[in-house]
Amino acid sequence: MAKHIYDKEFREGVIQYCLDHPDESYVSISKRFGVHDTTIGGWMKSYRKNDNEIVVRGSGNYSSDDAKEIARLKKELKDTKDALEVLKKAIGILGK
Repeated sequence: MAKHIYDKEFREGVIQYCLDHPDESYVSISKRFGVHDTTIGGWMKSYRKNDNEIVVRGSGNYSSDDAKEIARLKKELKDTKDALEVLKKAIGILGK
């Protein structure tokens, strides 16, 4: 199943719709916008928890922007180490 990524503007629109129509269920709202009802519930929970602010961190389940940056840097370090190993092997082969 493909994971959908919704941008901040789309989320703002759905959240605003939920706020404007408090009597409408998340299920009916989900059908209107094509988003799963639990996703809408999560957005609303996050919106209320973050002082009525929409927080979009991008893909991944990171607890903070710092955690996301650490994960990105770890991946970059691993990729760099892998590239270095390839270069070392190439130098070893060419040096013979």
